Amino acid sequence: MSDDAPQPDRIDGARHPRDTPQLFGQTAAEAAFLDAFNSGKLHHGWLLTGPRGVGKATLAWRIARFLLATPDAEDGGMFDTPAPTSLEIDPDHPVARRVAAGGEGALKVITRSVDEKTKRLRKQIVVDDIRKLNGFFQMSAADGGRRVVIVDDADLMNPNAANALLKMLEEPPARAIILLISHRPSGLLPTIRSRCRTLRLGTLTSDDMALALGQSEVDIQGDPAALAALSGGSVGGALSLSLMGGLAMYGELVALLDTMPRLDRARALKLAEAAAARGAEEKLSLLFTLVDLLMLRLARTGALGHPPETAAAPNEAAVLTRLSPTPAQGRVWAETAHDIGTRARHGMAVNLDPAALVLDTLFKMGDAAPR
Repeated sequence: MSDDAPQPDRIDGARHPRDTPQLFGQTAAEAAFLDAFNSGKLHHGWLLTGPRGVGKATLAWRIARFLLATPDAEDGGMFDTPAPTSLEIDPDHPVARRVAAGGEGALKVITRSVDEKTKRLRKQIVVDDIRKLNGFFQMSAADGGRRVVIVDDADLMNPNAANALLKMLEEPPARAIILLISHRPSGLLPTIRSRCRTLRLGTLTSDDMALALGQSEVDIQGDPAALAALSGGSVGGALSLSLMGGLAMYGELVALLDTMPRLDRARALKLAEAAAARGAEEKLSLLFTLVDLLMLRLARTGALGHPPETAAAPNEAAVLTRLSPTPAQGRVWAETAHDIGTRARHGMAVNLDPAALVLDTLFKMGDAAPR
């Protein structure tokens, strides 16, 4: 694959899940798959679920390499090879080499494709993307080996694509394994969910997060513990925050919050203008995500009577404690977060002036702050 080709299944600036050496914090999911493999009860459809950025795609690629490099379990004779205890495949294995080079003929990956008319990446997986699997299954069936499909991510299938995939799950080709990655499985067709076995991945602990960030080859900007706190245990979220300067932006939001209820208007205007600059659409979206997180942390501080254990910005604990000292004030922040979120989504949908939208958000937060 060309380095210039769009890769919707990869965070810009970070490793592709295919190239991620290790998966941290998901031993239960790996063990469940291995148990099914070793017991000879390997389902044809697997649904990998959990929050964004916790390793679902990395696990899917590990499973794909494992399935294509590992022979079938034997019948229990004395000369059988031991049952595998890990999904790990030696990087020098021929299958691992072909997968790394994008040349493994028994593996097919379905992601959003480029629209030939607009030359832009589609926002959905369309039916033609799924129909490509028909040719893949026919061409790869001759050698009698396994075939593996990764759909990343299944949440983005439009209705026609979902129905086309459902037919394949209902009548699966021989020795085919379909791995569906989903952040919101409730949004999938119930019939798709019912024909798959689910592997749920959880958020990472701080120790696992540190290990995962360490292998990312990204120059992490900021405190890893703060990144973990803001990302909710999601490696993908932490990498995105680091690559986009999210910790600095969050720190500025906390500093502005510290001026409330008398909001520092000049500082607020500077933040709004930066988020509204041409080409800053992703940073604008990140800013509103961070606003949501900040108000959630305010609400929890009031409800629990103390700030989060890990501070995500200088002086954050003191600011949260001052502005959300009681459960009643915590409820105010929760209600304000809902109102602001609704207004922000509407404003971005109808292309309101971004700077005005940011300022309106900050003023609403100032109104919610206790006097």
